Amino acid sequence: MWLIDRGDEGRSSHRIALPSPVREALVSWYVGQGSRADEEAGIVLVQQARIGRKWIACDCLPADEAPPILTPAFLSEAETYYLRRLTGSDRPEHHPDCPFFREQATNRISEVRGQHSPTDPPTGFFEVLRPAPEKLAQRPDAEASDDRTRQASVPRLARLLWRLVDVAGLNRCPPLSEDCTQRSIRDEFKSLTSVTGAITLAPGIELARAFWTHPQALRSRQVYGSLRALAEHWPQGHAPQAFLALFAHRVRGSAVYVADGDPVVLANRVQLPSTRDNRLDGPYLVLVVVGQFPDAHGYAPLRGYAQPILTGHRFMPVETAFEREALRALIDIRGPFERRGIELGIHKPVFDLLTPLGPCRPALLIEARSRATGECRQVAVELVADRSEAEAHAAAQRRDRMKEIAPIVTLTPADIAPARLADHLAAGFDL
Repeated sequence: MWLIDRGDEGRSSHRIALPSPVREALVSWYVGQGSRADEEAGIVLVQQARIGRKWIACDCLPADEAPPILTPAFLSEAETYYLRRLTGSDRPEHHPDCPFFREQATNRISEVRGQHSPTDPPTGFFEVLRPAPEKLAQRPDAEASDDRTRQASVPRLARLLWRLVDVAGLNRCPPLSEDCTQRSIRDEFKSLTSVTGAITLAPGIELARAFWTHPQALRSRQVYGSLRALAEHWPQGHAPQAFLALFAHRVRGSAVYVADGDPVVLANRVQLPSTRDNRLDGPYLVLVVVGQFPDAHGYAPLRGYAQPILTGHRFMPVETAFEREALRALIDIRGPFERRGIELGIHKPVFDLLTPLGPCRPALLIEARSRATGECRQVAVELVADRSEAEAHAAAQRRDRMKEIAPIVTLTPADIAPARLADHLAAGFDL
């Protein structure tokens, strides 16, 4: 096997032969049977070939024929290096007995995820990227999203964002007597940043040291400068990375359309939640990770996750257009209940709650407290905009589990009119 210049057919005299140990390690890594040392050697070779704009020519065909070509590839979204075969009518195929005749072996996310539920809180440090030797195509992070698999998975970046929102309390709406009457986007970001000092990116590195909430930090290159300075002291075994939480009215492809200035463009398509409601638009709270990008020979915004939220003044996550509408109605109904001496607090769970029957995540939890008696009651809200028969069994299981948490109040679009909504909630609380 040889290293050749990018675009070369592989017959020139400028090709560089790979030493036998390197070739053997590359093959073992490619077929998924190598040792840790083989994997690291393969990763380093592919990484250096990509940076040096080289291809790899295979030696499986006779010397008088043009060799099949392998190209070094990098998936920023999965932080994975791998080899891609160049195929086409004008490209020679590998010999059927060649280990490169088939695509590179990779473990699928569904095979390595283990017992983690997609709605479990993220474990470990607040990080997504891994050091170069750890970017192994055979060993994806059990919580990472590999865009070469079609198996459904919740990106780790999404769960990190939910963790931030949950710790900051942005998924909770307090009773009207405790709520700020003039909420602003600045207040929401202040709540978000207030918890970053207690969250660590890596041993000894607090999230607060590499976290921004305005796109100007990217435009002025402040993020890159700060990350370069931090990288000099970043603990071994962890990849330097920074995060931005951005408010956006729209995302499209790899572009995040922020409130002011040009859109922030990422190296990869912005990820959105999988939802049955394709009409769910912005606004969004977008978590962007910045790290090393070989194609940029430096730092760049690599990928982002866009979570639909209620409004720019209340960063409560929403999953459907109906949930957004219902949340607005529930927030407004706090006033009439206050006048009746009942305080309402609203909680949007972002992770599963454990019950004796298994994990469950209600759409909303509402707590009512009587000012006269101090008595508290809670209901689990089920939102039903449109349900197909195929979902009936799963919905029944979900209801059984929800009953273990609190009495259930089911709301349809017709039920969120102020008069009907008040009656539904009052019956559920029985206060």
